[in-house]
Amino acid sequence: MFARRRSAHASVLALLIAGSLGGVGIAQTPSALAHPELWPKAASPKSITDARTEAFITDLMSRMSLEEKVGQTIMADGSAITPDELRKYPLGSVEAGGNTAPGGDDRAAPAKWVDWIKAYRAVALEKRDGHTAIPIIFGIDAVHGHNNIVGATVFPHNVGLGAARDPDLIRRIGEVTAAEVAATGADWTFGPTVAVPRDERWGRAYEGYAEDPEVVKAYAGPMTLGLQGVLKSGQALATNHVVGSAKHFVGDGGTEGGKDQGDALISEQDLIRLHAQGYPPAIDAGILTVMVSFSSWNGVKHTGNKSLQTGVLKERMGFEGFIVGDWNAHGQVDGCTNTNCPQAYIAGMDMVMAPDSWKGLFDNTLAQVRDGTIPMARIDDAVRRVLRVKVKAGLFDGKRPLEGKFELLGAPEHRAVAREAVRKSLVLLKNQGVLPIKSSARVLVAGDGADDIGKQAGGWTLTWQGTGNKNSDFPGGQSIYAGIADAVKASGGQAELARDGVFKTRPDVAVVVFGENPYAEFQGDVTNLEYQPGDKTDLALIKSLKAQGIPVVAVFLTGRPLWTNPEINASDAFVAAWLPGSEGGGVADVLIGDKAGKPRHDFKGKLSFSWPKRANQVPLNRGDAGYDPQFAYGYGLSYAKPGKVATLSEDPGVVSAAINVDRYFIAGRAPAPWTLNIGGALAVRPIDAGAQENARLAEWSGEGNGALQVMGQPVDLSRQTTGDMAVSIRYRVDVAPEKPVSLAIACGESCGAALDVTSTFSSGKIGEWRTAKIKLSCFKAKGADMEHVSSPFALSTTGRFALAFTEIRLASNEGDAVCP
Repeated sequence: MFARRRSAHASVLALLIAGSLGGVGIAQTPSALAHPELWPKAASPKSITDARTEAFITDLMSRMSLEEKVGQTIMADGSAITPDELRKYPLGSVEAGGNTAPGGDDRAAPAKWVDWIKAYRAVALEKRDGHTAIPIIFGIDAVHGHNNIVGATVFPHNVGLGAARDPDLIRRIGEVTAAEVAATGADWTFGPTVAVPRDERWGRAYEGYAEDPEVVKAYAGPMTLGLQGVLKSGQALATNHVVGSAKHFVGDGGTEGGKDQGDALISEQDLIRLHAQGYPPAIDAGILTVMVSFSSWNGVKHTGNKSLQTGVLKERMGFEGFIVGDWNAHGQVDGCTNTNCPQAYIAGMDMVMAPDSWKGLFDNTLAQVRDGTIPMARIDDAVRRVLRVKVKAGLFDGKRPLEGKFELLGAPEHRAVAREAVRKSLVLLKNQGVLPIKSSARVLVAGDGADDIGKQAGGWTLTWQGTGNKNSDFPGGQSIYAGIADAVKASGGQAELARDGVFKTRPDVAVVVFGENPYAEFQGDVTNLEYQPGDKTDLALIKSLKAQGIPVVAVFLTGRPLWTNPEINASDAFVAAWLPGSEGGGVADVLIGDKAGKPRHDFKGKLSFSWPKRANQVPLNRGDAGYDPQFAYGYGLSYAKPGKVATLSEDPGVVSAAINVDRYFIAGRAPAPWTLNIGGALAVRPIDAGAQENARLAEWSGEGNGALQVMGQPVDLSRQTTGDMAVSIRYRVDVAPEKPVSLAIACGESCGAALDVTSTFSSGKIGEWRTAKIKLSCFKAKGADMEHVSSPFALSTTGRFALAFTEIRLASNEGDAVCP
């Protein structure tokens, strides 16, 4: 399956060569060789390695088999391993990745999460011959609250929390998150993120607190203490705390062009000065795990860089917990595959995240320890570190008093902290006297984000990309519209919801809520910072209301500063609300005043990311040469300290066209660079499906082969394939297929793969609109070259068939994608 598997002799030779470069684990240039003496010092608290803990581990390890030791160093994803498989493969950890949930149901009830995790734990702790009972550690991405669970408190994403400049608030957010995670049975969250995003084109920019390390440095310790509590010698974490993970070590926010999983082409001094500052305070506060980044430094993947993992993190910074990898990141190390990577272990990694590759990695790693490719001492060190964290987490004690206490999920006192966080994170960019709004006013709330909790929560919310969510998925949560309606109702005012701005009662003021749709990781990477390039529908909505003489307050939902000068000019007030999460009432707290129009709460937020003057102004960071932002780092107006904003330039600068790799047919057309080609016994005509000519009807005559094909210049979809994306089509069958229907992906005239999708289009009701998702990995498994895809969608048949469709695109697999 993997073409780059090498012989044991070749692996050993490569490692010996690498050893001559300071034992970095892989051949690399000196520019990727860290000099630990230049890095800041830190030290894990001595309570992590207390004598009682170490003695317990020594005794336990003396009874473990080699298979059990290797197993402790590997993590599998819950979607790819069953509890029964732990009997043969004694892995140390199971995780729930972005779209993983019990039974594949992202909306599973909390009780199902507990039962699911218990099933893994029970097998790991079974008493049977030849087995050492060691609890698994179950990890999850609770990155803005326990964002995986329906009903949990969802906090603002870090981009908003950075604007709050409030370390104590961050600690309290950590405490709430830990308690809600513990209630559902998990032991470990993959946070805090201490990345310093230096280029907002990066799709993970919203996971960072600030472009300047000062905020990250101030937050890393408090968030660690909030999640884990204060570590005490000879004692486990308190039962209302969970294990944390500082991530992603190191420089993930400094990649060239803001490319996800890219390469930070910077000096060691800048790597230290900008990107390392969050780790010492987290380590000093007792962080128990550190996650290494997918990305590279000067061409070398961190996952295989011994000078960083061992030399800097473990030796210079005195980190005594364990190092964990990211999702199959080891497979990107030079000479490695997902199932074979001794380099990662030798570099210092203690637990390899092998979500779906764990079985092959276990077998190969076991063989490599036996033949000496991976030293036994290195495995013993990794196992000791993993067990140390499990002891400190209290996993051997078995005490879980919070488990099953689902009343903690979204508890009123937790939501109060989140609402406070929303208030403090809002940044006022402009106000021409329209704010605060009198609570007795008639308020129109418009825009596609007005009554959409999923949109205001962003990515990493219930699903990996944060897509597919409805307000009903957030019981107890509140949209921005609902918060405004509550605020004005008590004083005799009224709020009317009209997404399109068409009102029944003329309002005194309009609040237009709009912005980015949810995304995560590489799906959020952009080529420039222009908001809504081309078809500026949100700007048109603002202008239409202004043309009617209605004052407009713009509330912008976004994971990063974007070039919005036209929208700011068209509005009377402009508020950066970031991605506020489940408590939309926090926005109303600040926008809506009392009956007299006096503020109930003032704006506190200050920009932690510089706001661009032009769409091509990237990177843009405080301290850069020629620094010239539209709104500088630290900017933020308030009611107490207002300010004038003159008309802004609406010249975006010279911008490169957005690279569209994932939208193939939207709103009645194939967006550039794609074209919709029709060949053979097939006719296609426009039809209406809720809007004028927004759909097409494809009719195969049955008089020969007919093909409906999306065509364009080759694009690289390998990252989307690894990320479990799927080809999605929203369709309606008008005539069932008479003969087999094929869906293909092509990568040139002689390269591609086809799947039989006849059952997909013959199983539903005639005339019913449905959505089908076919995993990209299905096509890769059939031989498609996903790095050079020239046709991401080609549907063909020789029989009679009629299919209407409104949308063809790539979409996240939310447990609903299949391999036919």
